[in-house]
Amino acid sequence: MVVFTEKKQIEKHLQGLKDKQYRIGFVPTMGALHQGHLSLVVKALEQNDYVVVSIFVNPTQFDNATDLKNYPRTLARDTELLATVSDAIIVYAPDVSDIYEVETKAEQFNFDGLEYEMEGRFRNGHFDGVGTIVKRLFEIVKPDHAYFGQKDFQQLAIIKKMVEKHQIPVAIHGCPILRETNGLALSSRNERLKPDYKKAAPFIYKTLKSAKKQFGTKSAKYVTEWVEKAFSNHDLLQLEYFIIADEKTLKPVIRKSKNKTYRAFIAVYADDIRLIDNIALN
Repeated sequence: MVVFTEKKQIEKHLQGLKDKQYRIGFVPTMGALHQGHLSLVVKALEQNDYVVVSIFVNPTQFDNATDLKNYPRTLARDTELLATVSDAIIVYAPDVSDIYEVETKAEQFNFDGLEYEMEGRFRNGHFDGVGTIVKRLFEIVKPDHAYFGQKDFQQLAIIKKMVEKHQIPVAIHGCPILRETNGLALSSRNERLKPDYKKAAPFIYKTLKSAKKQFGTKSAKYVTEWVEKAFSNHDLLQLEYFIIADEKTLKPVIRKSKNKTYRAFIAVYADDIRLIDNIALN
């Protein structure tokens, strides 16, 4: 395994591999790696000769300065973990100036309205930041394939839209959510949960599973109100939103249709830690 901190270095290295017709996979991360990230890396290794893993906490996708400051940065641990997986992993761990050069500012994107739903309603400018960093990383790495977890389903949809609109030659793969044994979706933020909140957090997935079961016979409005009531009675967890949406447009469902695929999305605060999750409904 080799680690690069400058884009000129990694671009030169990757060009040498591409000249030999090696396939390059890519897993972009913000570090604090867990088994969910590793599952993406393993999938990428199955389909490519080499896999680039970027480790970069991107400032332009944070709308909360405290969240950015507190985001875990564990580069030494992350590289040690990746080294146990394969020698065919290439790590790109740049600093902000290597990515943004003169000005740390997000580009503005049009994702055909996907950016205004769910997370977009609550995190101002978030998806412009996501689009900016992923597009720049694609330009540096020039991967054949890129892998993203479905826990950030809206982000995955937006990246697919960006690749389509900007005609970026990369195949995007969405990979299943990995969970702890108690059902809690794996996230770097889980490490920051205080014991009581860590114990309470599996309630999120338990509620999603109940919502899925009810959606089979009840309306979206009924299920949404049921979830909101369930969280209003919870002592520790605070619901930010629960939305049942069309998987393709991400717009909230008003009336169910047999010809559409739906997914439930949720964001919850456990103390000051914001957790998101989702589940396919049909």
